[in-house]
Amino acid sequence: MRPRRLVLTAVAVAALAATATACGPENSDPAPAAASGPATTAAAPAAPAAPAATTAPASAPAPAGTPTAAPATGKPSASAPAQAAGTCATKDVVLTAKAESQAGGYILLTVKAKPGVTCTLAARLPVIAFGSGGIEAAKAEPTAAQPIRLSGSEAAYAGVMTKTTKDNQAIQFSDVIVAVTSPDPDPVSLPIGPTNVDKPIVTNWHSKPAEAVPVH
Repeated sequence: MRPRRLVLTAVAVAALAATATACGPENSDPAPAAASGPATTAAAPAAPAAPAATTAPASAPAPAGTPTAAPATGKPSASAPAQAAGTCATKDVVLTAKAESQAGGYILLTVKAKPGVTCTLAARLPVIAFGSGGIEAAKAEPTAAQPIRLSGSEAAYAGVMTKTTKDNQAIQFSDVIVAVTSPDPDPVSLPIGPTNVDKPIVTNWHSKPAEAVPVH
């Protein structure tokens, strides 16, 4: 009987050992994970700042020996005339009238170009009229007129005989209307003082005042 008890006891001990091995603690934690420190993300190094753009110079210096243009002064060239020499209009000239006693009395007209103007008096009579009725002067000379250039102090002259009749009939005027071209939009009225007018005549333009004495 003893050998059998020993066998049973051995079997019981073996079964108990197997049970103890198979059943470990139910709440045993798994092996802890490797400890990790705070997550640190290495920041990428900042890109170096781009250098500030430099402003290009307004213009590259000219190579040595390159001629440079002179600054504009806004003044016209001394050699350039203020106006090209064309036919004179009344607006281009200065006219004056003066009473003369020679040849029974007449009006001497003087014409000069305005400052800076160069022009030519056309080969024609001055246009002479009196009053609103337009009493015009007729030609006093049989010869043809000649063109005369006016510039600076150069002048031309014409003579007006206001009365060519012998009777006492006349109309009195204090001004004479003068133009150097016809038609002319800018005639001028020149004072001559109280003057009797009846069938007036006028000479051509002349370069000398002695040549402008009207003869009837």
